[in-house]
Amino acid sequence: MFPSQSNMKKHFIVPSAAVDGPAPTGVGLYARFAFAGAICCGVTHGAMTPVDVVKTRIQLSPEIYNKGMIAGFRQVIAAEGAGALLTGFGPTAAGYFLQGAFKFGGYEFWKKKAIDAIGVEKASENRTAIYLGASAIAEFFADVALCPLEATRIRLVSQPSFANGLLGGFSRILKEEGVMKGFYSGFGPILFKQVPYTMAKFVVYERTAEFILKRMNTPKDQIAPSTMTAVNLGSGIVAGTVAAIVSQPADTLLSKINKEKGVAGESLTSRLVGMAGKLGASGLFLGLGPRIVMVATLTAGQFAIYGDIKRVLGATGGVEIAKIEK
Repeated sequence: MFPSQSNMKKHFIVPSAAVDGPAPTGVGLYARFAFAGAICCGVTHGAMTPVDVVKTRIQLSPEIYNKGMIAGFRQVIAAEGAGALLTGFGPTAAGYFLQGAFKFGGYEFWKKKAIDAIGVEKASENRTAIYLGASAIAEFFADVALCPLEATRIRLVSQPSFANGLLGGFSRILKEEGVMKGFYSGFGPILFKQVPYTMAKFVVYERTAEFILKRMNTPKDQIAPSTMTAVNLGSGIVAGTVAAIVSQPADTLLSKINKEKGVAGESLTSRLVGMAGKLGASGLFLGLGPRIVMVATLTAGQFAIYGDIKRVLGATGGVEIAKIEK
């Protein structure tokens, strides 16, 4: 299911430290973390594009798409053809490839910085705080890279006639609205969505994996790769479900704010407050069901792929602070 070491080396020409030499450290190690993160996010988000299209339609046009996820698929296909389910695939795959590199590579980097600052023993005692802090900082920088492509994706999904694809949509937004208004008007909402989402995602994953591994009574370095993949999948499902619920209101606001141009002189805060007031609590959770399906699936896939690629590349030099038998 996941890439073999020989295929990775053949197609990406990345040496495996586990076989070809000493374990990577420094820039080499974090480049591998970033590469693994880029692949796992780009692949999983790209694969979930059809679900994301339906979820976004439910959020933006609830008066039309109000019969659930399965019915939403049928409505989109009936009205626009099956190809409409891949609307926004380009910016989705490209945006999350970049975001994944910053998110996963940054998470490992900032986690190591925190451990170095306070020591391994104290870090282990305060590991939840470290997971939360490292993921929040990493996500901030990841969102700087993601925001322009996410704005393009939402515009393409919400207005299918806006442009023919990534380059056309990106160029039109840049020309008509400029960098800040066109691409970063949703930066506040995307932070509001992605930072809590990523914090929940990593901390729940780490603690769930630790819980499972503790009960296996087998040192982590003696667990079979296939078993670790299963642990990563299971922990990812739990993490994705929690993260989807936590970040759903901001996801709805992000879809709304990128669909429509703002009124001249209206601040981002005013737009967000106004939209939240109109939607109400129930409106902010529109599309939660499809989003849980999407996020739980892609989060499980991300952690499974990330773990396997790290293993293949020999990127096992991260500091372990979970209280499990090594």
